[in-house]
Amino acid sequence: MTINADRANSAIDWFRYARQIQKQQLRQLAQSGELASRICHLVHMLQCERGASNIWLCSQGRLYEAECRASRALVDEQRQALLPLLRFDQPLNSSALCQRIASALWGLEQLPELRQRVHEQRTEAAEAMEQFSATIRHLLSIVPQLNDTLDDPRIVQPLVALYSLMQGKELAGQERALGALGFTLGHFSDALRQRLVDRIDGQQPCFDTFLSLTTGELSDIFHARCGATLEIEQLRRLACTRQPPQDQGENALRWFVLHTQRLEQLRALEESLIDALMHTVATLLAEEDQAPPLSAAFLEPAGEGLSLCSDHQLLPLVRQQARELDQLTTQLASLKASLDERKVIDSAKHVLMTHQNMTEEQAWQCLRKMAMDKNQRMVEIARALLTVKNLWQ
Repeated sequence: MTINADRANSAIDWFRYARQIQKQQLRQLAQSGELASRICHLVHMLQCERGASNIWLCSQGRLYEAECRASRALVDEQRQALLPLLRFDQPLNSSALCQRIASALWGLEQLPELRQRVHEQRTEAAEAMEQFSATIRHLLSIVPQLNDTLDDPRIVQPLVALYSLMQGKELAGQERALGALGFTLGHFSDALRQRLVDRIDGQQPCFDTFLSLTTGELSDIFHARCGATLEIEQLRRLACTRQPPQDQGENALRWFVLHTQRLEQLRALEESLIDALMHTVATLLAEEDQAPPLSAAFLEPAGEGLSLCSDHQLLPLVRQQARELDQLTTQLASLKASLDERKVIDSAKHVLMTHQNMTEEQAWQCLRKMAMDKNQRMVEIARALLTVKNLWQ
């Protein structure tokens, strides 16, 4: 917006500026769409490599050698497609986004060394899984930061839906990896079984959020194709209630194949959601480009200057703007609550990892136990911990 030193900026100036900012945000989101899609593809292949590596390590190199090689090649292919989109000349809207990109790239740079340890069987399956999961987590954390300043519910809703779907899919991927670990070993320890149960239980809130925000068509696809099948439920009961039989890895392979099919359906749904989001962005941009200039709608000639249109022309617009602002306030408070709470919990985990030398999994379990002991929500415990941490400083 051009600042005129001879007068204060009018309401019309600010309306024009708001439209300009909205168009800039929509164009940036359109550019971010390809980045989100590439992240989805790379995460999917990392999830495949993580699961295949678990089976390879737990079987002492007897199973899934070819699958490990294939998944590594596909990860490298997707990584090479993603890297050109992460450049300094791209519009980045926050230091938090830059930090998340840095963390994700750091994890990707450690992949060759991790793969070497996996190939030579110099690492435990649980350790390898944690490193894969950390890289995936950092990649996923980029998505909600891509356009953190958008306030249009037509964009915010599908963005939150996409992130929730990706989070649920990652928990499903961890379920695949943990189950493959237990079935390949031929037993589930109490700790491993609890981790598996946590991943199964954690998926539903993510998918519920997705379903509450998405369209009927995508919701129907999820219900028809992306739920746990009867065979998966049978294997879940076997893993969570009793020790599996010694079967030379047959259940491990069956488990892995069934979950891979489910994850493929979830990946296709991610792509459909991204396509729908980008279509909405393109539509809004077209509407903005075709909208008449605000001066034509709001202003008319008046001697040497300009004056506002009559009250009866402006009043309906003011009322409409007030209604839309009320709706935005209500909707955004609800839509962004889950993302805000996740950020608070992530910050609290970082404090525990830094000051108590905990792993991320240990920090999560510590917060979860404190919440259960005090009968409070985990985000309340996290906020209290951050308050105490600020007093330290």
